[in-house]
Amino acid sequence: MTTLPDRPNTALLVIDVQSGVVADAHNRDGVIANINTLVDRARAEDVPVIWVQHSDEHLERDSDAWQYVPELTRHDAEPLVHKNYGDSFEATDLEDVLAERGVGRLVVTGAQTDVCIRSTVHGAFTRGYDVTLVSDAHTTDDFGEGLPPAQQVIAHTNLYWHWQSAPGRHADAVETEKVTFTKS
Repeated sequence: MTTLPDRPNTALLVIDVQSGVVADAHNRDGVIANINTLVDRARAEDVPVIWVQHSDEHLERDSDAWQYVPELTRHDAEPLVHKNYGDSFEATDLEDVLAERGVGRLVVTGAQTDVCIRSTVHGAFTRGYDVTLVSDAHTTDDFGEGLPPAQQVIAHTNLYWHWQSAPGRHADAVETEKVTFTKS
């Protein structure tokens, strides 16, 4: 249903599951286990796995905090997109990577729910992609200071993404066990 012509394929995005990003994240281990499940399934089904890695003044490139968590292993043949903004498309080669693979549908996982995940799902959707947010495979921190706790941020994001709509595009939020990499 994507509005991108000649893009029948799906890709799995793994966004910013870096040591410093998820160190204090809600349900960190459960989310990483779910992402691992999806990475294994995507590889078994020959679905591209695209890794996204953030850096900025608070997350220095090549630092220990910048590294992907050791529980996740990227294969050398799998693209790695470096970014400096919340939206994984902004000032990166992600669009080119997806176009080369004929991808019009994204299955999105990672961190932080309230920043990079939200920015990327919205960025993808406005660019014409169908976007499935994996409801139990994204996370964030409890930031305090009168803000909602992480569990509420995640639940709210899942709720509104499930109901997101636009002409010619499909959005949904589904649990890991219900993810399919084929069009439904």
